[in-house]
Amino acid sequence: MKAFATASRFCQLGFALCMLVSCKDTQQDEVLAPPTGKVVLEFDHVVGNQALDLETTTYTNAAGNPFTVNTFNYYISNIKLTQADGTVWSETESYHLVKESDASSQQVTLQQVPAGKYTRLTFTIGVDSARNVAGAQAGALEPRNGMFWTWNSGYIFTKLEGRSEQAPGNKALIFHIGGFKAPNNTIRTISPALPGNAPLQVQASHDLQVHLKVDVLGMFNGPTPNDNIDFRTLYDVMGGREAVRLADNYAAGMFRIDYVK
Repeated sequence: MKAFATASRFCQLGFALCMLVSCKDTQQDEVLAPPTGKVVLEFDHVVGNQALDLETTTYTNAAGNPFTVNTFNYYISNIKLTQADGTVWSETESYHLVKESDASSQQVTLQQVPAGKYTRLTFTIGVDSARNVAGAQAGALEPRNGMFWTWNSGYIFTKLEGRSEQAPGNKALIFHIGGFKAPNNTIRTISPALPGNAPLQVQASHDLQVHLKVDVLGMFNGPTPNDNIDFRTLYDVMGGREAVRLADNYAAGMFRIDYVK
């Protein structure tokens, strides 16, 4: 009995010691775990200095063409944040379909971003080549979202449809920008300038909001007058060489960080 009692006390002591070590390790893990925060990207669709209104408002591009917009959708993917020392945080499964017709899609929340100062926001307009050939997918990449051509040609990266009285025929505007193979690769990755070059300060105590203006005119008004789109001659694009021209335009001028708070 004495030996049994001694063994029992030894077991109890060992269990208590294990619990103490376990709790200590847990406390250390909690202390060592880096704080994280949320970054909310807000996409605000405009046409120049006007809000984008589907079907109801007539706008004018640099070529002097009046037009209305019925559909405006695009993919934002592979979102990354970079610190001054080159440390990069990348969102996993980073594929988002933003639609003017769906207000909820215009807000993208990045979860579990390590706290710190980030000097660059980078994202892709479109869908990377690997996902273009990966077969049926779910979520934002679900083909039934209306942003997929065929299993061979892949995703539509940006879709704008509307009307212009200066377009030939039935006056319809159809701009479906896509393609991931040379020479008509329209995947574009951009890093919009931060306002005042001030870093994005991510903290655990509150969400960081990054408000981006997305200007439809950036598709049609290019960096030079030669890059401007005239609907009298270009009004129906379904990938191909002219899609590259439009992708170059919107990579240069469609996205701008308006403010951060």
